[in-house]
Amino acid sequence: MSKGFASSYRIVLLAIGLFACFGGLGVRLVWLHVIDRDALLKTITRVRQQLIVEQAKRGDIRDRNGAIFATSHSRIVLGVDPTMVRPQDMKNIPKLAAMIGVPESDVRRLFLTRYAEPVASQTAPVAPAAGIQFKIDRPEPAAPEISTEPTATAEAETPTPAATALAAALAAVGEDTDLDPTPDEKGRRVVRWARLSEGVSEEVSAQVLKLGFKCITTDRVFRRVYPNNQLAAHVIGYVNRQQEPAAGIEAYADFYLRGQNGWRVGERDGRNRELAQFNTRKVPPSDGYTVFLTIDTVVQDLVEQELAYIAEKFEPLKATIIVSDPRDGFILGMANYPSFDLNAYNKVPKDELARMRNVAITDVYEPGSVFKIVAASGAIEERQATPESTFDCSIDRIDYKGRTRKLPREDHHFGRLSVAEIISHSSNRGAAQLAMSLGDDRFYGYARAFGFGQRLGFPIGGEQGGTLHPPKKWDGLTITRMPMGQAVSCTVLQMHQAMSVIAADGVLLRPQIIRQIRDAAHDVVYRYDRDEIGRAISVNTARTMARLLMGVASKDGTAPEAAIPGFDVAGKTGTAQKYINGKPSDRHHVASFVGFFPAGRPQVAISVIIDDADHKAHGGVAYGSKVAAPSFKRIGERLIPILNIQSRGPAVGPGLVAANEGGRR
Repeated sequence: MSKGFASSYRIVLLAIGLFACFGGLGVRLVWLHVIDRDALLKTITRVRQQLIVEQAKRGDIRDRNGAIFATSHSRIVLGVDPTMVRPQDMKNIPKLAAMIGVPESDVRRLFLTRYAEPVASQTAPVAPAAGIQFKIDRPEPAAPEISTEPTATAEAETPTPAATALAAALAAVGEDTDLDPTPDEKGRRVVRWARLSEGVSEEVSAQVLKLGFKCITTDRVFRRVYPNNQLAAHVIGYVNRQQEPAAGIEAYADFYLRGQNGWRVGERDGRNRELAQFNTRKVPPSDGYTVFLTIDTVVQDLVEQELAYIAEKFEPLKATIIVSDPRDGFILGMANYPSFDLNAYNKVPKDELARMRNVAITDVYEPGSVFKIVAASGAIEERQATPESTFDCSIDRIDYKGRTRKLPREDHHFGRLSVAEIISHSSNRGAAQLAMSLGDDRFYGYARAFGFGQRLGFPIGGEQGGTLHPPKKWDGLTITRMPMGQAVSCTVLQMHQAMSVIAADGVLLRPQIIRQIRDAAHDVVYRYDRDEIGRAISVNTARTMARLLMGVASKDGTAPEAAIPGFDVAGKTGTAQKYINGKPSDRHHVASFVGFFPAGRPQVAISVIIDDADHKAHGGVAYGSKVAAPSFKRIGERLIPILNIQSRGPAVGPGLVAANEGGRR
């Protein structure tokens, strides 16, 4: 009788085989999950699990009407994983190179560069001055040895041999390359990723992917662009290649502009493709806010056109023009010559880096005769003089505080002049006597009240406070020289705001460049409004000074070239000697005209400051009336339709009655 299909012996063998298989599987599982668990987890995490960053879009910078100064464009960074290159991929390299605009030889090199290894292992840290040789291991052809020199200085702590070798390997294959930090059994470091292109458009990226590459990766990033190139360059600033703000509004408002990057934890397969089903956490990016400036693009362009004209005609060392609304301190235009292209900031020659500085707030100069508004305003405010009060401007010496002081020289011979004539004719001796009527301390106090010797809180970094020494540091001539704008230094912005004190009815306003900040939903997050630093003079004194300053732009004043037909212009000329080798020069000057209009109802203030244009000026001296005042007029005339400036009669207040009745100019 049959006992079955298999004998007991076979059944035992089968059972032993099954138990052996399951036993081996169990041992393997124990080994993987218990004994070798930590090492395997590190490997898996390094190879598969990744923290994937999703870039936030940097916010725009716009002018007060919404025109774009700076924005961010989406770009696709292409990279290659050389370990995933297939033979068929090499055939499409010429097409790829043509699409992304990279030389075919460079693309082929990146595809074939799979390893970086030192020629000889390092047993000790390499000195900063020593060279390190590395060879690039490619399948074909054999690579020559490449010599690299470390560029970083030695740190306080000596680097380990492994760190030194890794840094050298990176230097050998390029900065835009990711290497496996752990060398293989041969001491080589695997190239995990190499950049093919800094950034291509979405369309080009799609065409590249159609070629069927499995080794190419795509990452979306945002690149900063400046549609207007150099327009308002010193105000806007720029973002460098590392997407870090370097200057201007880009740096000051970075907190609002930069946004917040998102991220997700995910895994990639052996072909470096993301496996969405394994995404465990995700935080979406938050785009940056939009910053609206007080700058008007049309006004800014007009200002820069005028600077280009000045540069061509006079070839100055530098020049600055500022346009603002004196009623609230909002800057409508601010530009300097020379300037630079924001999209090519890294192409500025090293010996010309000074052109990237916003000299309107970083460089100081002696303001010259424009500073006379301080002494005149103070004397009228303190009732030491009225517009019709007269002073003997023919004398060259005067007694002051028990000492005889030498008065400054005049460009013309004057006799007795009224305060109105001292302003309109720009008398140095008259200004000195007005300051003396105040005394050292009160005159110094008014200079401070007008904003000199202190930073005004302009939001863009680098603002200088200028020089205004207290009376205890004055010598015997300071009280006679400072009223005419010597022995004091300021920035162009300080002088502009000082003149705006008169246009703003006696209040020193903080200069503003940002109007508001809006979020992605266009809701206003923060709004900047008129900000008063303090009152310098009374309303009556300010209006009286506005009337007196109208005499400067009259036919009998120092700057009839600044007059605008149909409008009352108030302003002041300045021609300040520059110090060359420690001595004042008769052939190097800073020419300026600072003013506002309409004088009775000020709507716009304009400052034009031109440094060292003497060699091209008529007669070899760059007078403010001949060099700067005409630019004031041209800008003012073009601003009338742009800003809808209305010609109105002067606002006659109590302080203007005396000026109207007694002032002749």
